[in-house]
This record gives sequence, structure tokens and C-alpha cells, in this order.
Amino acid sequence: MGTTQQADQHRSAHQRRRQLLEAADRVVLRDGPKASMNAIAAEAGITKPILYRHFGDKGGLYRALAKRHTDALLSALKAALDAPADRRARVEATLDTYLAAIEARPQVYRFLMHPADSTADAQLPEQGFDVGRHSAPLLRRLGEELAIVIEERVDLGPDSARLARVWGHGIVGMMHAAGDWWLGERPCSRTELVSSLADLLWGRLSLVADRAGSPGL
Repeated sequence: MGTTQQADQHRSAHQRRRQLLEAADRVVLRDGPKASMNAIAAEAGITKPILYRHFGDKGGLYRALAKRHTDALLSALKAALDAPADRRARVEATLDTYLAAIEARPQVYRFLMHPADSTADAQLPEQGFDVGRHSAPLLRRLGEELAIVIEERVDLGPDSARLARVWGHGIVGMMHAAGDWWLGERPCSRTELVSSLADLLWGRLSLVADRAGSPGL
């Protein structure tokens, strides 16, 4: 009975945590980087101490939201890489998937990647999340995950593990920097940006062979 009760409690806690993250998502979609613990607690219909009980602090909630959205983005990127198309088309589809994701939910992107604006009201210390120090680990995770995919699928020679990490982090850095600039200024269409970035990557990618037995890149 004890084991069953513990399992029920675990499921209940997991479901409650998911509900709180969904409430946080709604606030982030509305407020972007200025989303606050006060606003999220109000949206969830609970007090701020209860929110802290589930996530520890603002950083804990940010990390939970970052994992939620990064997991979804990684799943979409891997699906693009698995598409039944030639390598150039898959490269473009992967770049487009990333840009489409930040274009579709710009407030979420800004929340995850940009620190909140400081508030002029000294009485509101929780006005926004200080997320600038958290965005680097998020990008690092994307780079490592992409490196794993590259090493599994492309034959880069005897030093493939190191080169795959160079490529993975380099590609993520390029996507992030170009996407951040593009989202802010919109100097060209998403299609034009995808094509230009693919041209930049294509020189070396066009030459390497797929790893034997892999689905290819």
C-alpha cells in the first residue's frame, strides 16, 4: 500500500508541476522577459511561497521552463534532420525549424535568452527574471546535442568526436546570433536567411561522407 501511495503522490506532484509550468508559459507569452514569480503564482491561483516550494527559486523555475522548451526544440530539430530529403534540404529544414520556433513564440525566446529589463520601481524587486546568466548553459546543451547527432551521422575522420563538437557548437552559435539579429530587425525573409546560412555551412558539409549505417546528415 505504501508503494502505491508513493506512486500516486509522485504522479500527483508531476501533474501539479506540469500545470504550474503551463501557467508560467502563459505568463511568459504575455510578459516575455518581464514575467515575474508574482504574476506566475497569480496565474496558477497559488501563493508565491507554494511556487517556491515546487521550484526552489526563480532560477529553478527558469531552468524547468528552459528544459521544457529546449526538449521540444531538440525534438523538432531531430525530426528535420530525419526528413526524407537530400542533405542540403535537411540542412535548410533544420535551420528553418529553429528560426520558425523563435518567430512563432518571440516572447518565449526573449524570456529564455535575454535578461529582464530593470524596473524603475524599487518596490518591485521581482519584476523580471535575471536570465542572462542562464542562457549560456541552454545554448551549450543545444551545441552538445547537435554534436552527438553530427558524430553519429557524418564521418569526420579519426578526430571525429572533437570536430563534431566544434561543428555542433559553431552551428548553434551561428543560428543563435543570426536568429537574434533577424528577429529584432527583420532585414530579410526567413527563407532568405535560411538560404544564406545554408550557403555558409555548405562548403564543408557538401564534402564529408555519411557514416556507414547511419541515417545520414
